[in-house]
Amino acid sequence: MTTLTTTPDGRAARRSAPPPAPASAARRPRQGGTVLAVPALVWYLVFMVGPLLAIFVIAALHWPGMLQLVSFAGLDNVRAVLDDPVFWDAIRNTAVQLAVALPVMIVCAYMLGYYVAQRPPGHRVIRYLLFIPGLISTPAKAMVFYAALSPDGLLNGALSGVGLGSLTDAWLASPSTALACLIALDIWSGIGFTAVLFAARLGSVPDELGEAAQLDGAGHWRTMWSVHFPVIRDYVGVVTMLQFLWTLFGSAQHVLLLTQGGPGTSSTTLSFLVYQKAFIAADLGYSQTVGVLLFLAGLVGLLTIRRVFRQNY
Repeated sequence: MTTLTTTPDGRAARRSAPPPAPASAARRPRQGGTVLAVPALVWYLVFMVGPLLAIFVIAALHWPGMLQLVSFAGLDNVRAVLDDPVFWDAIRNTAVQLAVALPVMIVCAYMLGYYVAQRPPGHRVIRYLLFIPGLISTPAKAMVFYAALSPDGLLNGALSGVGLGSLTDAWLASPSTALACLIALDIWSGIGFTAVLFAARLGSVPDELGEAAQLDGAGHWRTMWSVHFPVIRDYVGVVTMLQFLWTLFGSAQHVLLLTQGGPGTSSTTLSFLVYQKAFIAADLGYSQTVGVLLFLAGLVGLLTIRRVFRQNY
């Protein structure tokens, strides 16, 4: 393509314009950012994928301790796990824990987050107060619950003070209440943090949606579940997956600090069974076989939650 230009002496001159860049070159993404991701990819492969593969390898070994001789076990560890009644008790306890703690935590946290997102008086202070359980270390949380639930603790003292002494119990040492106490600790420690996450996401929902619903006669309850919830449905799924993983894999620390899996196996969970067999019973093959099953359970749970909470549009 040529254009006409005028020289200082008034004469016209032809000048060729540069050819336009091809459309494919304009759409071609820059490749320099790949180099920046290399350190993170190396870290992920070494410290995430490597240990994950090691779990499957160790699960096929007979390894009675860190300094003991290792031999190939094949499927013997799988047979030992499936024939162990403790394993099935751990599955039952883990299923009960997830079935109770996860719905209660998500529903209550969502409702609490909706309330905070409405910016009530002192809502900034409420956000900080909800974060308090997340700022306390796990041993400190366990000590708080131990002080409240021990035979001479706060709960029994309160029951005796109001004339309900017949309801007192050794809550952490009773087969019928030990798992319930751990579930209560899971809910208490996770509900505030989850509520703050929901409040942050609900704060980005346009106010016009709630105002329009209220003009149509909808109350807060209907607005919360019929207007705001569908908008952040995918985010609810992400938070549910996070809490599912934290509860499934993180329950071992609460069990270890408060009940040691007892009385008997009434509070033994799958994650605690992995710890118990590896570090107490020194049976690494059995431990990592349970770890493989725990990994598969977590994978199935994540896929199920993702399917349930995916957007319908």
